[in-house]
Amino acid sequence: MTARILIIAGSDSGGGAGIQADIKTVTMLGGHAMTAITAVTAQNTVGVQAVHLVPTDMVLAQIDSVVSDIGVDAIKIGMIGSAATALAVADLLASDQFRAVPIVFDPVMVATSGATLADAQTIAAFDALMRIATLTTPNLPELAALGGREALLRRNIALFIKGGHGDGDTIIDRLDLAFYQSVAWSSERIATLHTHGTGCTLASAIATLMGQGLGVQDACERARLFVRLALHGAPGLGGGHGPMGHQNVRNDGVLTGPVLNQITVGASDYAASAAFYRALGLTQIVDSPSNGYARFEAANGVTISIHPAAVADEPATTVYFESARLQHWCDELAATGMVIDQMPCAESWGWSEARLRDPHGNSICLYHAGENRRYPPWRI
Repeated sequence: MTARILIIAGSDSGGGAGIQADIKTVTMLGGHAMTAITAVTAQNTVGVQAVHLVPTDMVLAQIDSVVSDIGVDAIKIGMIGSAATALAVADLLASDQFRAVPIVFDPVMVATSGATLADAQTIAAFDALMRIATLTTPNLPELAALGGREALLRRNIALFIKGGHGDGDTIIDRLDLAFYQSVAWSSERIATLHTHGTGCTLASAIATLMGQGLGVQDACERARLFVRLALHGAPGLGGGHGPMGHQNVRNDGVLTGPVLNQITVGASDYAASAAFYRALGLTQIVDSPSNGYARFEAANGVTISIHPAAVADEPATTVYFESARLQHWCDELAATGMVIDQMPCAESWGWSEARLRDPHGNSICLYHAGENRRYPPWRI
């Protein structure tokens, strides 16, 4: 069944953040997006020019309308508009009707452009939303405004702390479910100005993945990857902080799999084979004639490689399947008695790979590449 995700947030006319980014994220991850719009903004990549708040009663009416008919599997709360709306939404979501529904609260205060999106009274009312949320996702300035990590954890408020506002070339994101139940992820900062909507996208991705049945930690880890892939795929629109490229994200690294991504076939004549696949209309993304290896990408991102077999009796063809839960997948297969020649291990090019053979002896590679699947250093 398709996960039904309710988004309670403001509209961004530029399409980079807010409801628009949320809908893109939910859709790309396979969910059904429903909305309760709290504010309409005149907004682009350089700033917010105007804000019109939607009356609280209308926000509540939107929620009731979609939930009473369609139902809901997870909720994402973003820009809330006003203190009155924050308190009313928190009161509604605290009812028994929503007790089993995961709620992700992104405490939006300031837009990427620097425009203020929540006044002091609204920020004070965030307390009520944090109390009913399954997870609150502040960036570092928002965390400070909310009282800091230790104060929030003492109140049993689970946090995903976004590290993008920190210094340095390394971003550290941290999931704190309790004082002694934490996990951190460290990644190289992606050099781009086009970061508008990262917080909205992350919270919506977490909500969607939790609505699909994932636990909090798995949902956060895969949502981070979705955001980073969208940053890599930013189309470069506008004169300021432009939108990310949700539409350019291939979800292979986010899905549990198996996802068929890549096939390597034998090539006795490198030049002739490379010319053949280019003539088919594929884009060559690796050219290494000294190794007899080339790689080509189809329009949907799936790739095919050519390479001579290393050993005479080795199968020329290798089929590659990706999964975000590679280790668990291999453990489950091994438990059924399937012979796995190589359990997952890290390779020098950034993938984690496992190897086995099908009954005919064909080579099968199970792997997880993450960001390196589409943006590796060896890509032309």
